[in-house]
This record gives sequence, C-alpha cells and structure tokens, in this order.
Amino acid sequence: MTGSLKSTIAAKILLMTVCVAALLLFNTGHLLAKSYADSTTDRFGFKSLFKARFDATKPYVAQLNPQAVSFVQEYIKKQGKELNRMKEWGKPYFEMYDLILEQYGIPKEMKYLSVIESHLQSGLVSWAGAVGPWQLMPYEATRFGLALKPKDERTDYYKSTVVAAKLMKELYEEFHDWLLVVAAYNGGPARLKRCIKKAGSRSFWDLQYFLPEETRNHVKKFIGTHYAMEGSGGWTTLTAAEIKEVKANIPNQASQNNLNATDTLNTSTVYIGGRYNSVIVANGLLMNIQAFNQLNPGFDKTLAEGKQYLLRLPTDKRALFESTKQQLLSTSVRMLLDGTLPK
Repeated sequence: MTGSLKSTIAAKILLMTVCVAALLLFNTGHLLAKSYADSTTDRFGFKSLFKARFDATKPYVAQLNPQAVSFVQEYIKKQGKELNRMKEWGKPYFEMYDLILEQYGIPKEMKYLSVIESHLQSGLVSWAGAVGPWQLMPYEATRFGLALKPKDERTDYYKSTVVAAKLMKELYEEFHDWLLVVAAYNGGPARLKRCIKKAGSRSFWDLQYFLPEETRNHVKKFIGTHYAMEGSGGWTTLTAAEIKEVKANIPNQASQNNLNATDTLNTSTVYIGGRYNSVIVANGLLMNIQAFNQLNPGFDKTLAEGKQYLLRLPTDKRALFESTKQQLLSTSVRMLLDGTLPK
C-alpha cells in the first residue's frame, strides 16, 4: 500500500470519527434540551406537585392534583415499608432530634431532612464529602465547631444535630420558608438566591426548575417523607405565602370553645394534620370523649376535609400526645380503611 493511499484512508477514518462524534453531541444536547423543557417530569420520575396556585380557603388535600397524589403514592409505595420500620428503630434518634430542634426553635418535622439525607446512617459519606446523619460538609461542620480529626464529629448524632439545627435556623432567618431551607441545605444558599433572582419569585413551585435537578427532588422527597411519616402535609411542606394564607383562614377555635379563663390557662394547643379520629385520640390519652369534644369542636370534620386543626389538650396530656401521636394516627388511619372506626 502506497503512502498516499494510507493517507487517504486515514483521512476518511478521521472524517467519519468527527461526524459520529458530532452526531452524538447533537443527540445528547437535543435530549438534554428536551428533558429540561419538560417541566413536569425529570429523570428521577418525580412530578410537579401543584398545577395551580394554592387556595387557602379550600381543603389542602383537595388541591393535590393527580400528579401530586401519584407522586405521594409512588413515594410511599417505594419507601413506605422502610419508613414504617424506621418509625420503630429510629425512635431514639427522632426523640433526640425533637428535643434539640425544639431548643433552637426549629419545627420537629424538620427531622425528616435527616431521613432523606442519610436514612439516619451516621457513617454515610457522600461523593461530595458530606458526612453523617445530617450530611454536613467540612466547611459547615468546622464553622460550627465540629472537629474532623482525629475523629470526625459529623458522625456523632447529638453533635451533628446541634449543628444542623443551627444551620437550619440560620437558613430560615435568611429565607423565611421551610421548603427553601431544604433547598438551600442541599444546594447552598448562594445558588438558591441566584435561582430566586432568575425566577423572580420566592415560591419553591415557581423557582423549582431553575434549581439543580437534585435539589428540587430533595425538596419533593422531603414532602413525600413528611406525608409518609405524619400521614399528611404540615407547616414545613407549605411555602411561606401558603402558610400566611392558611393561618388567615383557620377559624379561631379557641373562641368557638367558649372556654373560661381557668380552662384556657390549664390547656395548651398544637397544630396537627392527618386523619386522626377523636375517639381514638381521646381513648389513647385516657380522656372522656365529651371533655375532648368540648375542647375540640369539629375535630373529625375539619381533619376529614384535609385541613389543619388547632388541637387543644389539658397541659398534662400534651407530652403523652406528642409521644404517641404516630401510633394514634396509624390506628386511626388503619381503622378508617378497615371501616371499623368507633362511632
């Protein structure tokens, strides 16, 4: 074979290689563009939870479109068994989380951020170098006083939870929205601020597709975990604007109760959501059902409509409710599905 023939063949091979590479690059770019343009589905299979704007005058669950219901059901289908088991084996961790988060003014439900970060695994190390049950990055850990050597204190449940609480408190003071706290915790506050500016909105539902895919899915996983663990959404699954609207539309139940000053002084309140049943709750708290209903008129009806409820309990029953609320909710939902709820 002559040198000129070899050169011609080599040139053709090179040209074919360049063409193939260009075609692959075009197809990849086309697929990425198509994926980004599709604002309802991403490669993790999660869909947008809301089609329309939130209407606080309507029951919350009634506003979950089919995509939202599908998402929650799909998430519970995939993760439900593991999360149910976690309710039991994770109790010591959750109880510790509750105490620490409460000390820093953080809603207890934010403990579910640790669930989606690590599934409560203390030794988990991410590809980015985040470590521990709260997946703290080295910078955040050392900024709040944790040592990385000789032993990495990010693996310590108590110490890492204190740091996570401080970090969440800091993020909330900046964004005033718990869904944005979850987003900033995962993607960083600087990136979130850039996305807010691009979207021209501070609502997660408006700015979600300006966020990295991992971050927007992180927020949706948090919502799904909250539903799986609590039986409903809550304050930490609403945007700041939605919370303001909901609170403005919650009736003043205290005035409906016609409580005297002594009754008010000896009771405390807690917002709840989910299909609790009044008889199940009253029995579980060793309360007379008439006394329970007097403190909580319209309890079953309000929760059946998917609304939040301002539960009022004797002060000495509050701790018992907090420690048994998951069991009470599970029993209520199970008996509701079985058709065996007490009348």
